[in-house]
Amino acid sequence: MRKRTTIQDIAEKAGYSKAAVSFAFNDPAKISKEAGERIRKVAKELGYIPDPMARNFSRGRHMALGFLLPQMLQESLRNPYTQSVMRGIGEVCQEHGYMLTLIPPIHASISEAVKNATVDGLITYGLTIDGKIRDILRMRRMPVVSIDGESDDEIHSVAIDDEEAAALQLRKVLELGHRRIAVISLPGDAYEPSCIARRRMKGYEKALAEFGLSSDAVIIREAPATYRSGREAAAAILSESMPTCFVTMSDAVALGVVDELKSRGLRAGDDISVIGFDGIEDDSFQGAGLSTIVQNGEEKGMRSAGILFAMIDGSDVPLTTLIPYSYREGRTLKEMKG
Repeated sequence: MRKRTTIQDIAEKAGYSKAAVSFAFNDPAKISKEAGERIRKVAKELGYIPDPMARNFSRGRHMALGFLLPQMLQESLRNPYTQSVMRGIGEVCQEHGYMLTLIPPIHASISEAVKNATVDGLITYGLTIDGKIRDILRMRRMPVVSIDGESDDEIHSVAIDDEEAAALQLRKVLELGHRRIAVISLPGDAYEPSCIARRRMKGYEKALAEFGLSSDAVIIREAPATYRSGREAAAAILSESMPTCFVTMSDAVALGVVDELKSRGLRAGDDISVIGFDGIEDDSFQGAGLSTIVQNGEEKGMRSAGILFAMIDGSDVPLTTLIPYSYREGRTLKEMKG
């Protein structure tokens, strides 16, 4: 195997010091134009490729942002909405010349993932950042932005008003006369307590109260935000009861419900209504005609990455950034019959 060219090799052939060679690649302003050109020419002749780790170390940066996932990678990537958030983050990273590093839990431990992440800042997704993680972030002096998490004096967040959005979602269902309702919630304890689920359940309780109903009036079942989990949750509920409407906290789950109904000879909307939450834009899902609450995943990703870069550069940014949401009517939510 051919020996890797080093800066010592370049220095000897070019007639400059190792420090000058380092400056030529990392801080050209510190040497003359002629020296820089000579050193880079020799480096090219020798087939030298700068070590990115060494270069980033000299800059004091890793040149990467981390996207901390709440689930293992294979589960997270099954959700099209998570993919849209990643696209938004990735677009801003590309504009800044940064890499995007996906960080799943290490051995189901988010704190271990944070401790070992070689990034300049973190974006979390749907997580409550507990005391242990906060201590690690303080020790590492690492800025963090939370998507769909709780904001406070330390943590910046990008989200929608989940409580009001969920109230709107269930209100649409109740206005159409549905009273036998099955709610498929996000998990309340997926590695860390899910604050999204709590906020959205408060919204459901608000809508129920407006119609003189209590939370006891609905069936509640938890499921991860995946298509498969939606099918499994719907199957479990249908084995025990026959709701007139499924209300889910994720479009991926809602689409699983739609297909589970189809497998039983039932039509979403005509026989049992279904409403989702996210507003997935992926072309492969348009045929479902899903009624849903729309929140722009790419915008969440882009806004969170923009805030994180501002924090890395030392700029002041607001602690909480709210983005708009809306209701999109589809074929899967119709008026209660009878």
